[in-house]
Amino acid sequence: MSSVFRSRTARITLSNLSPGPNSQHAQKRLGRGQGSGRGGTSGRGHKGQKARAGNGKPKAGFEGGQTPITKRFPKKGFVNPNRKVYAPINLDRIQHWIDQGRLQSSPENPITARELLLSGCIHNVHDGIKLLGDNAPFLKTPIHITPSRASQSAIKAVESVGGSVFCQYYNPLALRDCVKSRSDRISAAPTRRTDILWYTNWRNRGYLSPEAIEKNPKVEERWKELSKQLLSFKDQTFDSKGVKKM
Repeated sequence: MSSVFRSRTARITLSNLSPGPNSQHAQKRLGRGQGSGRGGTSGRGHKGQKARAGNGKPKAGFEGGQTPITKRFPKKGFVNPNRKVYAPINLDRIQHWIDQGRLQSSPENPITARELLLSGCIHNVHDGIKLLGDNAPFLKTPIHITPSRASQSAIKAVESVGGSVFCQYYNPLALRDCVKSRSDRISAAPTRRTDILWYTNWRNRGYLSPEAIEKNPKVEERWKELSKQLLSFKDQTFDSKGVKKM
């Protein structure tokens, strides 16, 4: 007759808790005689910067007191904190991806940064997508695309074959939501003057221009109100003293 053995595990309580094996070590006792192995200089050696009390490590770039290399080299130019790096995409590459069946578009489902990234047409969205018109004669298929920026030659080439371009503003959070296909958050509107002027201009195919509001099949109700608010400065008049007339 076979016997059944059951392993009984004691219930864990505060009374039987203990540190894990080898998780605790005795503190090193320095300066307690030569027999301990750490007496005399306490493991620091004789003299020098690293033997002094309270020294620690010098900061990165410290060269012992001489002028560091970061100060010896001349400085030129500046770094623009408002710069944006766009991922360029040319029309011939989009046509090649369409011929392979890796991209498709329609007025209701235009090509966005998400489709370009997932299809491998681009490898990084950076601060947005910029559509360029290089090798425009190779474009034969009408495409509908929503980049962040587009050159004038690209806009002309896309519309000449029956496609459409509507440039939409994306801040970093809105661009991430576009790539992740999230629609539960309201995308940000342009706030800088240069962005407002750019995205409300139909020449740039800005999505907040009155012409784009009428022609874009995917227009949102919020964009209509934004377009009116951002373009209201054109109807404002001022007197000779610079005071706005009501």
